[in-house]
Amino acid sequence: MIRLRHKTAALAAIAWLALAVPGALAFTPDPVDMAAAKREGSVSWYTSAPIATAQKIADLFQAKTGIKVELFRSGGEAVLRRFMEENAAGRVEADVLTTSDPAAMAKLAAAGTFVPFKPVNFDKIPAEVKDPEGRTIAQRLNVLAIAVLGDKVPPAARPKTWSDLTKPQYKGMLVMPDPSFTALQLICVATLSQKLGWGFYKGLERNDIMIVQSHQQVEDMVSRGERPIAAEEADNYADADRKAGHNIVTIYPSEGAFAIPAPTAIIKGAAHPNAAKAFAQFMIGDEVQNLFPKKGNYAARADIPPPAGNPKLADLKLMPVDYAAIEKDAVKVKEKFAEIFQ
Repeated sequence: MIRLRHKTAALAAIAWLALAVPGALAFTPDPVDMAAAKREGSVSWYTSAPIATAQKIADLFQAKTGIKVELFRSGGEAVLRRFMEENAAGRVEADVLTTSDPAAMAKLAAAGTFVPFKPVNFDKIPAEVKDPEGRTIAQRLNVLAIAVLGDKVPPAARPKTWSDLTKPQYKGMLVMPDPSFTALQLICVATLSQKLGWGFYKGLERNDIMIVQSHQQVEDMVSRGERPIAAEEADNYADADRKAGHNIVTIYPSEGAFAIPAPTAIIKGAAHPNAAKAFAQFMIGDEVQNLFPKKGNYAARADIPPPAGNPKLADLKLMPVDYAAIEKDAVKVKEKFAEIFQ
């Protein structure tokens, strides 16, 4: 070992280390007690991730650690509703919560519902999609845009903007999910109703748009050609159908597509706190983060490439989202949407 006898030499060595090993001095991850996690034996995970993806993550974690994942999966609003009802009753049933509603998660974090935790790879998650204290961390990014069945909607006839969807030529061709069921659609409706006005949704209603509960149902309708245009679709479902041989074309509207983080949090007072930390860390590790692009999602980590054939996130025009306003106005937005489409 070389001893540094002078302060200047010590400072020079520190500077060299910072340059040679980026982040070496800037970030030290919080520890995970794997022995304690394995003694706990299981972790309860509430999530709105697509069911196949959620089950794959659960299976990978159990195979790697021997810790069982008790999975509850539903739409974003349904997952939150169950969690909030249990929370209000003073029951902590979930150890880890992953939703598609960053606004609600930020509010819960501010109320002290979650455990601050900065695991390995926390420093690779962009600041925009994580809480600086580690109370919430994006698991993945949901990119939402317009999609069409290319066989039934030729290039010249395809919409280019959100506003185009109200044109009479698309009457009877449209489908989209319900914001009372999926938090992703709530974010889209709240944002577009502010940007384009509620007249946009009244125009969709005049175009006889079909409202279904989930993005999976939207994709089913589009791929079968029953409603060949998704007026709002999660691109991971489109990706799955493209791989299955369907000619699904994603259109990123000129007003901006949406890139919405799916935050993960560890619940304060959880029955399996160490297993929860192990699982939360696993979800931003290489194995899971590289899984998301294969499933059509953008990974949360900045160092992971986009889904094959998709543009880089930096190359997309994205719609700015005011999550605080959405959380404040969520009930009014749902009521107004229901009034238009009743």
